[in-house]
Amino acid sequence: MSKASRSHDEAMTEMLKADPEFANDYLAVALDEADQAGGQQALLAALRHVAEAQGMSAVAERAGMPRESLYRALGPKGNPTVKTLLAILRASGLHLSVTRQVAA
Repeated sequence: MSKASRSHDEAMTEMLKADPEFANDYLAVALDEADQAGGQQALLAALRHVAEAQGMSAVAERAGMPRESLYRALGPKGNPTVKTLLAILRASGLHLSVTRQVAA
């Protein structure tokens, strides 16, 4: 496959490998948009891209879960528990934070 025909998933994983700090902004935007149509699936895809950039096996091991469970949790039909979500974030070197929403 040539660079011109690489998939969005491959491009995102490459960007995250090249600039791991990009994960912060990438996941923050995905989380901000999680309540929109398709937003939860997009958030799981963003987490999957981060995990793929770091190596799925390594992230699964650090999260204390089988690699197959990680793929399933972050797959298109995934619905990870809060415990699993936090374990994946922690294993990826990230954490969830909360801020007060500014009234529009």
